[in-house]
Amino acid sequence: MGRITLQGNPPIDVLVRQSGRARRLSLRVSRLDGRVTLTLPRGVSLDEGRRFAESKSDWIAGNVTARPSEVAVGFGSLLPVEGVHHKIVPGAGRVPRLTEAGLEAPVSGTAGALRAWLVERARARAMARIGGYSAQIGRKPGRLTLRDTRSRWGSCTEAGNIMLSWRLILAPSEVFDYVVAHEVAHLAEMNHSPDFWAAVAAIYPGYAAPRRWLRREGHDLHRYRFD
Repeated sequence: MGRITLQGNPPIDVLVRQSGRARRLSLRVSRLDGRVTLTLPRGVSLDEGRRFAESKSDWIAGNVTARPSEVAVGFGSLLPVEGVHHKIVPGAGRVPRLTEAGLEAPVSGTAGALRAWLVERARARAMARIGGYSAQIGRKPGRLTLRDTRSRWGSCTEAGNIMLSWRLILAPSEVFDYVVAHEVAHLAEMNHSPDFWAAVAAIYPGYAAPRRWLRREGHDLHRYRFD
């Protein structure tokens, strides 16, 4: 339906969407980019939605302010690799590497080199886990693609092609492995039925804890900027 602007210092833009499934007015502040979304049930006017949002303006402002700050990846900053934070320090080589001194990175093109290194590290781990997990359920996976997605951590197509967010390599290893197991389970069940979750449990029995971590902490993986 568009957007409204709540007056304040600074003013806050609110995206407005109408949903036939919604039963009540609701507001959501994205932990990724601070975007504020107002959902209107069918039959509720935009004016009524505006009044609702204005009544919650203090809550909105507080949640927008409480978002984790972004981290510009560079020398001196801390970067998690498989859940362990490492200080980025200058290195002599062209390829980053983990040492006792920290995460050594090239002086030139530091952020880009670290991003490429993380992507390849994610690819290697994903390929190993996909191979092992798919063998457990007797299925053959398709192509693996790594992307920097914001709306989902992974996906699996009918053809068996798996997409993963490379940022998962920043998370604890068990979180990475859970997401891979989740997508591999879709090779057997292209849904989220009880049979699907049984397949996930068969592949990765301890999936509940990393799944909770991803829901609770996953948005922080998008804090790190590599530009």
